Formats: sequence, structure tokens, C-alpha cells
Amino acid sequence: MYDHLPGGEILRNGLRDLEAGVRSVNSLLLLIARPRLIRHGTRTPERVERAGLPEHELYQLLTVEHGAEAYRHYRSLLRRLVSLENVLDSAARFNVATAT
Repeated sequence: MYDHLPGGEILRNGLRDLEAGVRSVNSLLLLIARPRLIRHGTRTPERVERAGLPEHELYQLLTVEHGAEAYRHYRSLLRRLVSLENVLDSAARFNVATAT
């Protein structure tokens, strides 16, 4: 459903993980982007437990997985997330422009 978008795998896998209650890289990225996703009509599960900042939790998870390379992975993932958000913004602008 979202695979055609840059970063669509983040959205697909993150929504799946949030539904299952799994704190994964993708689900944490969606929690970071949640306000913007909601503005674009993407529903995220309401029952998600918020324990601190998802940015910090994501970085801690990446530190465990990648050690000294965690920051490089963190920045790369955030760039990918911003690409996804920008595509959603562009799509929303296009839909508004074509609806008027």
C-alpha cells in the first residue's frame, strides 16, 4: 500500500509493529512523525504506550544494534523519514490544488 513511496517500508512496517505493540526502529520512527502523519490522515494505533521521547528510545535501540555507528544510522533513518513526510506533504498539496 505504501511501498511506492520513498520510505514507504517505514510506514508499512511501523504501522504493523505499532499494532502488535512492538518497539522497533520503524515503529519509533512513526512515533516521531505521528503528528505529521495524523495531519495527512494516516491513523496510528491510539493505545501506544509513550515512555519518554521516541527519538531517545530510537537512539538507544540503535546503540545496542550498531554500537559506535549508531549516530550514522540514526541520521540516515531520520533523513529517510523526512523524505517520506515530504512526499506526504507534496501529495496533500497536489490533492488540494486539484480539488479546487
